[in-house]
Amino acid sequence: MENTCLNCNHLITENFCTYCGQKKYKRIDRKYLTDEVQYMVIHTNKGFFYSLKNIIKAPGKTARDFIDGNRVNHYKPLLMAFVLSGISAFISFKIIDMNSVMERYFATHTEQKIAASWMNDLTSVMSSYSSALMLLLIPIISIVTFLVFRKWGQNYYEHIIMNSYIQILYTIISIVLLSPIMYFLKDSPDTFMFVITGSTFIIYPIIMTWVYKQFYSEKSIGDVIIKVLLLMAVGIILYIGLIFAVAIYMIITNPAMFQQMQPK
Repeated sequence: MENTCLNCNHLITENFCTYCGQKKYKRIDRKYLTDEVQYMVIHTNKGFFYSLKNIIKAPGKTARDFIDGNRVNHYKPLLMAFVLSGISAFISFKIIDMNSVMERYFATHTEQKIAASWMNDLTSVMSSYSSALMLLLIPIISIVTFLVFRKWGQNYYEHIIMNSYIQILYTIISIVLLSPIMYFLKDSPDTFMFVITGSTFIIYPIIMTWVYKQFYSEKSIGDVIIKVLLLMAVGIILYIGLIFAVAIYMIITNPAMFQQMQPK
């Protein structure tokens, strides 16, 4: 049945408007909602879950396909990274209760109460929002990866997409594997801190090597590893710089706290 597109007023002869892509009008009823929920939950031929499945199976190939133009079935990588980062932060704060764990840890490892509170706040933010912070750093990280891989063919903006896929995979692993471990270790703050500080430096280079080797399938594993080691060295410097930047900001915005931390 032909009808007029409610978005651009062109005639629709199929299920979608050939001019703007608007779906043919269908009244919202029980069947409509049932179909939408079913599609959202179990449909894996396109969209969020399709991309999720392909990223878990072959992240580098998925990134390569998207950059090369095979995009119609894929969820937008930047939006997907943002959604997953939000889920990760929710788990950290509401389920694991990162603030309480950090408070117990620094209460036993810092002599001055004000210093313990300050370190707790800083580390809680850095740990709970680690995925979100890495997401915000993607444009900066992409400058570095673009320079390191500049002879391998991709431009800066393609590196943003590639690094989004790396961040997506890291966040998936964090949600599925690290979060349950941290939940069960939250009553042992020392072990908990060891896990969260060590996991990033162990998991992230493995993920980068996996993604880059699939993306640059024509390159040797040795060449990829050398690039990843260089990126990790720069990443550590950036991470330390970020911690100092956050610390300086907290000191500037709360100078009284800094004065109380000074030895008497």
